[in-house]
Amino acid sequence: MRTDGDEGGGEGGGGVRRKRRRTGRILLAVLGAMLLIGAGSAYWLYSDLDGNLKGIDIDTAIGDDRPAKLPTSGQNILILGSDSRAGANANLNTGHVSGARSDTALMVHIPEGRTRATAVNIPRDTLVTRPECTKYDGSTVASARRVMFNSIYSQVGPACVVKTVEQMSGIRMDHYVEIDFAGFKGLVDAIGGVTVTVDQDIHDSSSGLDLTKGTHRLDGTQSLEFVRTRHGIGDGSDLGRIGLQQKFMTALLGEIKKQDLLGSPTKSYKIASSLTSALTTDTGLSSLSKLAQFGSSLKAIDPSTMETIMLPVRYDTQDPNRVVGAQPQDKQLWNALRHDTTIPASAKKSPATGGKTP
Repeated sequence: MRTDGDEGGGEGGGGVRRKRRRTGRILLAVLGAMLLIGAGSAYWLYSDLDGNLKGIDIDTAIGDDRPAKLPTSGQNILILGSDSRAGANANLNTGHVSGARSDTALMVHIPEGRTRATAVNIPRDTLVTRPECTKYDGSTVASARRVMFNSIYSQVGPACVVKTVEQMSGIRMDHYVEIDFAGFKGLVDAIGGVTVTVDQDIHDSSSGLDLTKGTHRLDGTQSLEFVRTRHGIGDGSDLGRIGLQQKFMTALLGEIKKQDLLGSPTKSYKIASSLTSALTTDTGLSSLSKLAQFGSSLKAIDPSTMETIMLPVRYDTQDPNRVVGAQPQDKQLWNALRHDTTIPASAKKSPATGGKTP
């Protein structure tokens, strides 16, 4: 079964599956930025980059209609990947679309102690109930049912995406972070590339990726091609590419964490400049001092222990090109994250993937 079309200005074909192929670059780029900038002793290198960061007052936009904050030191972050075709992104081969969308959305849960993290990927073609929201101009948008998830960003704004995820999950987001295509490419190039190993040849004329079986060092452009690949490997679906994206996720974060920041000030500055220019955050993280403090608290997270789970979904009975949250798996997953309990194995399996764990 395929998901085609893209409400809200999307590129055609395979929306749910395309969503998964972008998981790695967004999650790791953002957490990598926090780990990097939180390096403490190297922070002075980045003090003049403070103006690169852009902030959004999510709290004011949402108001008081939100779940309660965690009573612990745990954190929940909503990470959006923007595919705006403006500015530097216009030069990237990102498809024949215009405007901006939240093409990737990850709710990252970091339990108390901040030594591990779980990321829930919300497929962009998921039909959800959008709550009543306030737009940038102060006007109110009424609640609506069966709204495609990735249309919310372009139609109402990022604060409404945060509010929608909070209503879906019952979990309050402590922070919001957005990164764009150009920032991801710049990050990979700044760290000198990422090494991945593939167990088969990959020739994808759509993304441009052309790799032989074996180990390869990918630059920024190749990495974009790698995380977008859905043709030339497996059955061509994004849901079938999850192992590939998670492999890249681990490789990228591991590469960032092993960078010699103090031994290479020039490279450190380039990495920080690349990331801060690409990031938009809530006002709680929109300065280098705030981002550095938060990043420092995440340094104990090991890439090998990070778990990425796709929100359990099934194909919609009315529109097979869309998906909806699968029950009871959906509720089991959010409940486990709310209470910091073990996620049931059943909650990691999605009917849309034939019951296989992504």
